[in-house]
Amino acid sequence: MKTAIYVRVSTEEQAKEGFSIRAQQEKLQSYIKVMDWELYDIYIDEGISGKNITDRPAINRLITDIMKKKVQNVLVFKIDRLTRSTRDLIGLMDLFHDHGCGFNSLTESIDTNTASGRMFVKIIGIFAEFERENLIERITVAKEKKTREGYANRIPYGYSQEKGDRNITIDEEEAKIVKEIFSMYLKKHMTFSAIVRELDMRGIKSSAGVKWNTPTVAYMLSNPTYVGKVRYSLRDESRYFEVEGKHEAIIPQKIFDEVQIKLIKLRGTRRKRPKDVNYFCGTLKCGVCGSRMTTHGHYMKTKDGSPAYYGAYICTKKLKEGAKSTCTSSRISHNKVDKAFMDYVLNIKDFTVKSDIDIIPDDEAEDKTALKEGYKTTLAKLLKKQQDIMQLYISDDITFSEYNKMLELVKKDIWAYEDKINELEATPKINVGLSVEDIITNLRENWDLLTEAERMQFIQTNINSIYAISEPVSEASTLKEAQIKKIEFCSA
Repeated sequence: MKTAIYVRVSTEEQAKEGFSIRAQQEKLQSYIKVMDWELYDIYIDEGISGKNITDRPAINRLITDIMKKKVQNVLVFKIDRLTRSTRDLIGLMDLFHDHGCGFNSLTESIDTNTASGRMFVKIIGIFAEFERENLIERITVAKEKKTREGYANRIPYGYSQEKGDRNITIDEEEAKIVKEIFSMYLKKHMTFSAIVRELDMRGIKSSAGVKWNTPTVAYMLSNPTYVGKVRYSLRDESRYFEVEGKHEAIIPQKIFDEVQIKLIKLRGTRRKRPKDVNYFCGTLKCGVCGSRMTTHGHYMKTKDGSPAYYGAYICTKKLKEGAKSTCTSSRISHNKVDKAFMDYVLNIKDFTVKSDIDIIPDDEAEDKTALKEGYKTTLAKLLKKQQDIMQLYISDDITFSEYNKMLELVKKDIWAYEDKINELEATPKINVGLSVEDIITNLRENWDLLTEAERMQFIQTNINSIYAISEPVSEASTLKEAQIKKIEFCSA
């Protein structure tokens, strides 16, 4: 018989049991010689679990060859090498039978050419699946117990773990980057994608040694491990819990809490973080129905023909429901909201707001020179690459189309690094010279001095909600103006 050998071992099995591919292969080849069968091919799935078939390329190739009648018999070392799922096992046995292919297991001495052999295969499969499910249960219980004792089941970026040690310890170099990520999001109001771009430009690798991505950054910013806690069952709310961990915190609790507030505020308003010019977004709510308002601005040409952005906000309920909406609010321009906001603040007697936030210390001044030099070195390499591409075109080694495509990619990187260098060298537009507390307690006097980014920082860290509506200036007028109905401060 034309016999196919199928061998499989998962990474964990090989590490724990020394159950190697070579050992299986040698024993099966010897058995084929004893049985005087003809070896057709050897199908190997290495480092892959047996819980399903779809993720195993070799077994899928074997199935294809069986269906093409190239294989008349399949030989495995043990039945669970083929699969650990009873459903998959029965399906494979039916497929083998339908295409006239036999099945043999060396360890269990199974031959499916007999009825008893086919029955035995199914019985063994049931026990194999039971063992796998039992193993999963034991692992789950062990992980839950470990978490309740205060030990992390995962090693997040910023921590490391010595072999044989149950607890995680701070990795000083990575912890510095963790602090920067929290600072970039909270203090600089950078988007997830902007943080990713910053880290990639500086050549900082993630814990997996690859480039960063936005889900990773979002996960880090909401991970309580960084404040000294451990959590369990993130995907199942009914089983979820948090406990104090045995490890040391990287981020202060106050800063972590402020980040969570900001994440919640901006979640659901829009996928991308609003521009600095729309600094009320995430806090502004509809004064009619109470729903969150989102940006609804547009670009218009100025007298000289250049495009200008006109910011505005609209109720998310009205935007979603359209003409059927019960909300009667209308779109409000950003400038009108800004004026109404200051009018409201000016009319509050004895207005003060106490800051409850500790901004992460800014260590950038020390690193600015080194960072700028690093950017300049990379920029010099990109400029050299640009010259090399031009030389290739001059030498007729590439076409004009290829030249344009290559040049466009390099130019994007060049512009990005030039912007970063200019940003590091630039003097701030307005040096307010105020602490966070000064800005908050002297809001009336200093609002006009703040940049749009600083205004966004103030609003997002100190105000929970601003309820606004758009009303006619008078009964006879069609002109409308914004009115602030209520402001809910974080602390007063």
